[in-house]
Parts: sequence; structure tokens; C-alpha cells
Amino acid sequence: MNNRSWSVSALGALAVSALLAAASPKGKDPDFQAMQAEVDKAWCSLNAKNADPYYAADADLTFFDIAPLKYKNWAEYRDGAQKLFLDGCKSMKFIPKGDDRVVRKGDVAWMTRTLKIAAEMKEGKPLDLDCRDTVVWVRYGDKWLIAHEHVSVPLPG
Repeated sequence: MNNRSWSVSALGALAVSALLAAASPKGKDPDFQAMQAEVDKAWCSLNAKNADPYYAADADLTFFDIAPLKYKNWAEYRDGAQKLFLDGCKSMKFIPKGDDRVVRKGDVAWMTRTLKIAAEMKEGKPLDLDCRDTVVWVRYGDKWLIAHEHVSVPLPG
């Protein structure tokens, strides 16, 4: 894992605490759903830097979001999502649809889910997106971090 300096807000400090509490001893599965709920809160703060404690910072990781096609690392993903979406929001909620599925194999786990993103845009229009989300968690020492995420919206039909 890369050495990182962690400058976090009060939200980030609480989130790191929750993440570390959720990471249980070897052999027991952490509560990935609770960890994902904390990640969702960080994104819904409308400051993508609040999600820093949850994402691996390796330079060679790829992330897919609704737009653009791909991001080459966490910093690019964070900054791109901030500029393309979060900066235009007044408020945002992630509403999971209750179909979360987690599979763990050793030091890797992946979570699939569907959710609604409900946002109020600064221009006054509401935005409702039904999304698919796949998150890959990897154990880095005693922490579980997101090493890949793929968010997509199905075509209307």
C-alpha cells in the first residue's frame, strides 16, 4: 500500500473509525454493507475528498463511472466526479434497492447492488438515476479499501 497522508474532516474521521471497526479479524467477514453505507455518506456530502479513506490510491487502478468511459486511478476518479457531477448538486442521496450481494475470497471481496441516486441540482432540477454498482474491496494490511468500482446506468427500454 502506498504511504498516504490522511487529512480528513470530522466526517472523514468518523468514517475511518467505522471502517476500522467493521474490519474484523482474519477469518471473519467485515460488514461490507455497513462499510459501503459509510462510503455512500462520504459521496453524499458532495465533497469527493471525504471518500479518500475508503479508496486505494495505487496508481494503476481503474474506476468506471457513468461518465466518462474510465478513470485511471482514484485521484482522477475523485476529481472527475467532483467536477462533472458533485459540484452541480445541492443535495444527494443514495437509496439502495436491498439487493446487495457480497462475495469474499481471502483478501478480496466484491459487492454488487442496485440503487437510486436522487439529487437536487443547483439549477433547481431533480435528478433520479437507477444505477448498478460493483465495488471490489481489497485488504491492505488491517484495512479494506476499494480497489475498483463500476457504476453504470441501464439504457432506457
